[in-house]
Amino acid sequence: MVDLHNGMLFDEKVLTTPDDPSLGVIKGVKKILETNNIHASKLKHIIHGTTLVANAIIQRRGSKVALITSQGFRDIQEIGTESRYDTYDLFMKMPAPLVTRRWRFEVPERIGPDGQVITILDESKVIDVARAIASSDVDAIAVSLLHSYQNPNHERRIREILQHESPDIIVCISSDVMPEIGEYERTSTTICNAYVLPAFTRYLARLTNRFHEMGVNKDLYLMLSDGGTVHESTAAIYPIRLVQSGPAGGVQAAAAINKITDNEDNQGNILCFDMGGTTAKACLVEDGKPMHANEFEVARIFRGKKGSGIPLKIPVIEMIEIGAGGGSIAHLDNLGLIQVGPESAGADPGPACYGLGGQKATVTDADLILGYLAADNFLGGDIQLDIEASKTVVKNTIASPLGLSVVDAAWAIHETVNESMGQAAAIHALEKAKRITDYTMIPIGGAGPVHACNIALKLNLSLLICP
Repeated sequence: MVDLHNGMLFDEKVLTTPDDPSLGVIKGVKKILETNNIHASKLKHIIHGTTLVANAIIQRRGSKVALITSQGFRDIQEIGTESRYDTYDLFMKMPAPLVTRRWRFEVPERIGPDGQVITILDESKVIDVARAIASSDVDAIAVSLLHSYQNPNHERRIREILQHESPDIIVCISSDVMPEIGEYERTSTTICNAYVLPAFTRYLARLTNRFHEMGVNKDLYLMLSDGGTVHESTAAIYPIRLVQSGPAGGVQAAAAINKITDNEDNQGNILCFDMGGTTAKACLVEDGKPMHANEFEVARIFRGKKGSGIPLKIPVIEMIEIGAGGGSIAHLDNLGLIQVGPESAGADPGPACYGLGGQKATVTDADLILGYLAADNFLGGDIQLDIEASKTVVKNTIASPLGLSVVDAAWAIHETVNESMGQAAAIHALEKAKRITDYTMIPIGGAGPVHACNIALKLNLSLLICP
């Protein structure tokens, strides 16, 4: 929270509430207001960043979706672009389609690349499909027709028929969600939007209602994946544009911090290092402006392998996933080597040191054992960490099998994470024809500052700014 009159900044942190994330948001807002003796009615603006959309896709916790597409394009999710992220892997895995084949429907119609109608839409077939969906438990429908970005009339007519047959069902058409060339990416983006929309609108409704109950009389704005903001009414229609909402807000904050820092060495070049509970991401900021892209992949099968995820065609701040997060679980692979992630303990049960029943060693447990975290001052002293629980799980899962002391095992976990993140950040800079040593690191996220110094040393960075 920032005071616009004097520029003072206030912050608080609370644990995530996985069953209902809005409760955690409200708890945090109430806490920061009560701590600083400020009434909710005095708030002028509320901007919310969230990872809810990305997590729903990654964890497959979205709604049941049906797809309506042009005749002959029912299997576009599997066909994709026919590119392979690993040319020689005979057993290459791809993300399972969000819409099963049973719920993909074709309708006779065709629009040419110039927008001219080649085959008129068969409305009787659309009515049959609409009635079949209406009698099912499908929550949302994605409509993506060939070349609809040039002529959306067929998609709009399908939406009218669907809403007539099932007034309560959610319908997303690709010419609204992403009116651009590229049938595979456009279809994928529309499906993902429909997949998360029911859950996201319910979340948004709960959140806004609870804000109003608190006495907040201002509209809610949300952070977009490209670093901009959008009104809650628009976010409720196109939630897929918020897939990188949380990390994008952090990058914007890092760029703002750099502008007010007296620093002549980096000429505005920043390596924004964001390490949260599940993953770590990096973003290069040049001359105070983050790099942007028009494509993004979510739910990758293999970290760092482009093409192994679900493609989205949305404007985003270009961030790459470079490693694990504080809640990522450490384990031994088949060769007896320490690996960290991608599985995460999350907030429930969380790391063993939380005392909520976690039985697996995490990065946070290792950091606590090494003294990077204070057991009696976590979250400003609001949570007491159990260092003995951390020692027990690290001993049982890593130290004893490898014949190491608990401290050495914790250091091995810590170093494994740092080394992989440092290498990934350096490679990302090289791919952009940049030298990583020309950048100043600004760490964000819950675990970012804990690992920032060691990673900066590995990258030979001359300056690190920790807000």
